Amino acid sequence: MLGAGPTRPAAPLALPTQDDRSPGSPLDLSCIGTAKATRMTLTLSARLRDVRGSAIRDLLALTARPEVISLAGGLPGTDLLPRERIAAALAEAMTDPAAVQYGETAGLHRLREAVAAHESGRIGRPVGAGDVVVTSGSQQALDLLARAVLDPGDAVVVEDPVYVGALQVFQAAGAALHPVPVDADGMAVDVLAERLAAGLRPRLVHTVSSFHNPRGATLTAPRRALLAQLAERYGFLVVEDDPYGLLAFDGPPPVPVAAHGDRVVRLGSASKVLAPALRVGWLTGPAALCAAVERLKQCTDLCSSSLTQLVTADLLTDEAWFAGHLDGLRAALRERASALTGAVSAEFGDTVTCSVPTGGMFCWLEFTDGTRPADLLPGALDHGVGYVPGTAFAVGQDLSAAARLCFASNDPARLHTAVARLGAARRAAAS
Repeated sequence: MLGAGPTRPAAPLALPTQDDRSPGSPLDLSCIGTAKATRMTLTLSARLRDVRGSAIRDLLALTARPEVISLAGGLPGTDLLPRERIAAALAEAMTDPAAVQYGETAGLHRLREAVAAHESGRIGRPVGAGDVVVTSGSQQALDLLARAVLDPGDAVVVEDPVYVGALQVFQAAGAALHPVPVDADGMAVDVLAERLAAGLRPRLVHTVSSFHNPRGATLTAPRRALLAQLAERYGFLVVEDDPYGLLAFDGPPPVPVAAHGDRVVRLGSASKVLAPALRVGWLTGPAALCAAVERLKQCTDLCSSSLTQLVTADLLTDEAWFAGHLDGLRAALRERASALTGAVSAEFGDTVTCSVPTGGMFCWLEFTDGTRPADLLPGALDHGVGYVPGTAFAVGQDLSAAARLCFASNDPARLHTAVARLGAARRAAAS
């Protein structure tokens, strides 16, 4: 169990300078504008010490080198983003004076109506605009939700491997984390049921239910129904984090957990289906919870960008265009997933197991020959390829043989090249 000690006193922290700080250390706060910089000492919160840094964000600086093909960040391919359509929507938005003004904290009403209509169709019951809060990305929605419902020491169930952004949010809230394993069928809800029967009483259960980040798995329909039943029986809230649900390669998106019960808060995002730079996400849930989240957002950033909300509303309500865009996006991602998994099979054979994506952006690799991706990573970067070792997502499990590969960011030819480089790095390490 991981938890924060809310009453632990924080010791003064001497921040290192740029020359002597190690990766992950606090930033240098030497005084600026003096002839000689002085070393500053300040006290940071005890809670901050429990927040794990994101290895993925650290890797982005390394994989940004032009010679490195990155399979690390969960970035949609830039070539797949609808830049021309966004440009047209921006031009149209700028004819409205409200585009450059502050807006409602809960979000642009037109956008909330569009999200509500979309969510109503997904979960099969009415969702009103008042049940929606627009946020600056779904990560902010998760953070505001945690701040609204959690007190330090409250129990929160997370998946293992875990979405790192969720781990950081719950650590910052001082939660006591209870990991539940994820397999090829998503969260092991039967394991959760056993722990609940044994006395576990979480406030929240967080799941990336469709095309999991990082595991790539999708929670099966029976497990979704059981999770909703457990929420009703034991009184916790399910946080259904669903940025990838519309990216199913074949057939309709998975039916959300929220379709099986009303103790579910859904998080959504425009980042994976439109563009990350819009920074538009949303939360849908009970009116009282939305009001609490809205109050916290007031003291966080007042409101999200009116301009990007107008653009997002334009794109989401242009139903014919959006449907066609999603079709093209799914087809491209399907092709890229096939290219990556095919290249992995050809390069590594039976020395790895590799998930077969049915949507989303990720596949999960596990070496069976003793290779440890965290140890291999420096050599892989030297060979011009980056990925995220499984240890970055571990809460309680040993994931030292695993790695997450993102297929969304590169075209099939570059994915083949990336896997070939990864194979060359492994051979070099073994020699």
